[in-house]
Amino acid sequence: MVDSSRVAQTLVVLVGVAVTVAVGWLLFVEVPEGSLARLLGVVLVVLTGVVGARAAGRIASGWVAAYDVAEVAVEGPITRDGGGSSIPPRPGGTPADDVVEQIENADEDDDAQALLLRLNTPGGEVVPSDDIRLAAERFDGPTVAYATDVCASGGYWIASGCDAVYAREGSIVGSIGVIGSRVNAKGMADKLGLEYERLAAGKYKDAGTSLKEMTEDEREYLQGIIDGYYEEFVDRVTDGRELSDEQVRDTEARVYLGDDAESIGLVDELATKKQVEDRLAADLGVEEVTVEEFEPERGVMERLRGGSQAVAYAFGAGIASAIAGDDRGDVDGFEFELR
Repeated sequence: MVDSSRVAQTLVVLVGVAVTVAVGWLLFVEVPEGSLARLLGVVLVVLTGVVGARAAGRIASGWVAAYDVAEVAVEGPITRDGGGSSIPPRPGGTPADDVVEQIENADEDDDAQALLLRLNTPGGEVVPSDDIRLAAERFDGPTVAYATDVCASGGYWIASGCDAVYAREGSIVGSIGVIGSRVNAKGMADKLGLEYERLAAGKYKDAGTSLKEMTEDEREYLQGIIDGYYEEFVDRVTDGRELSDEQVRDTEARVYLGDDAESIGLVDELATKKQVEDRLAADLGVEEVTVEEFEPERGVMERLRGGSQAVAYAFGAGIASAIAGDDRGDVDGFEFELR
């Protein structure tokens, strides 16, 4: 089906070109006398047509919206700056601040009448996930979350704040839980003759440090922080999805395939992206929608850096899996994550 808005824009541009060329012909060809003047006139007519096309294009974009749905992607681990913290370092996802910026840009754009959040993420840091969710909640218009491969933990934290959540049958959805992790390197330090010497102000300042055994008080303290994050997660989901507290807790941080997630209310419907766009069209009262992807600008060096990180991660992950037999955890201290 031909996009009517683009047809209208094209017609406006063609009319603008025709008018400016006609005016240019009259001014520069018909009025001047002599062959040289006539040749110069033809050149000026062409230039006038180019200027007219640009001006008409700007007018057309102001009169007729080129799109009505803004699409913003949340891909990969959710962190503040998009970096990964695993060993080997995995390629990072889109920085949370960049995602927030694109949502805000869409909200300020008069053409964007609805927001489509495309989610493919295993989760990540708590506050960056909440920042994205809050930005989506502030968007003035319908907001839908579309889960592709994975929408877990921090990803679902974000999705539950949208007006509707869609997924595919094979999507992995859920993981409503929080994890805190540390590597206990005390035994290795003892073998290497390393001794941890504490210089800190405050009883719990070095709680979770990997070079010493964790005390029961420290474990209780850190578990309390995790429990607090979990309670906040449960509240977010119960408010956003209109589920009971018991329903959310009964998931016990499990992940579900799309049809199971739909049956327990974590997902509204199973749909392809085209079907999601059709539902948005119905919400906006139009025959069809035109989607514009909002994404941060990336320079050549940044793109190359991302590619090299992917290669390095694939190589390092292969070595790590051969040595350890499984995924390697974080080694830079105690971290709280929605994953």
